[in-house]
Amino acid sequence: MKYNEMLDIIENSLEGNVHLDDLAKKKNDPFKILISTILSARTRDPCTIEATEQLFKTYNTPELIANADIEHLESLIKKSGFYKIKATRIKEVSKLIVEKYNGRVPQDFNDLMDLPGVGAKTANCVLVYAFKIPAIPVDTHVHRIPNRMGWIKTKRPKDTEKELKNLFSKDQWIRLNSIFVKFGQQTCLPTNPRCETCPITLKCPKIITINKKEQKKKNKSPLI
Repeated sequence: MKYNEMLDIIENSLEGNVHLDDLAKKKNDPFKILISTILSARTRDPCTIEATEQLFKTYNTPELIANADIEHLESLIKKSGFYKIKATRIKEVSKLIVEKYNGRVPQDFNDLMDLPGVGAKTANCVLVYAFKIPAIPVDTHVHRIPNRMGWIKTKRPKDTEKELKNLFSKDQWIRLNSIFVKFGQQTCLPTNPRCETCPITLKCPKIITINKKEQKKKNKSPLI
């Protein structure tokens, strides 16, 4: 079975949308997607969603955030965790977008990477969710799951992105993050994965290894 076919099977077993999917569908606002992705670092989706909505109720443009009181920003995004660092980051990012890009989020990977505190994952998230430009944002799920499944063998997100680009054609890149994130949240959990409900269990090296061990035990059992 090809990797894109297994991806189809996984996708058909999942429910709902990831946070950035919902943002993109409600209103394709690149700035909101960028800021929300920054707020999502080391934070669960519900907290990111709450912090994003609290922030954008008061400050919904780069100009407003760039000129906002830092302590007020901190109070609005507190739910996202590490709120002091993140408040400084989003203020700096907003200021640069106003001054250098006339208030518009750039659509170029390198330009996005030049923004304060923006790394490859965040830049690629903006390309995928805001602009529908093929890219592969590698977060903890995107790194862990294909390695667990034995599709790739990498230790760094940078290498994971490279290997996934080799496995999947460019027309598949946009959907990878959303599928792996949902799969990692609903089925292929970091610990105690729900293998009993996984649609591709029989293709997973973990299950294959367990089955082989069980078979060896049976073979060693004394005849009665």
